[in-house]
Amino acid sequence: QVQLVESGGGLVQAGGSLRLSCAASERTFSIYVMGWFRQAPGKEREFVAHIKWSGGNTNYADSVKGRFTISRDKALNTAYLQMNSLKPEDTAVYYCAADPGPLTPAQAMDENQYANWGQGTQVTVSS
Repeated sequence: QVQLVESGGGLVQAGGSLRLSCAASERTFSIYVMGWFRQAPGKEREFVAHIKWSGGNTNYADSVKGRFTISRDKALNTAYLQMNSLKPEDTAVYYCAADPGPLTPAQAMDENQYANWGQGTQVTVSS
């Protein structure tokens, strides 16, 4: 079981930027894919982005394409979500998740496919 710890959330004005981090508790040889999901108040959790750990292939939700970038540092066992041009509708609790896979890109957009989750970090974007 991989433990994941998110950090980097906070309050930012619209148009600003934040970088979220997700640190894995152990060597990530057992991770096939890491994803970011978010849940806004009163809404279901939704997919944001995912990255294939070995090859670095990425995929994004349409709502964040061109504004968010997912990346990973294999040496630090850490994934990142760089969020630029933030909008009030990006306000949510952001969760990272990891799975040993293998998963197809489509499966990796489904939260139910992930075995390991972090505790979440709050991102609030003011207008």
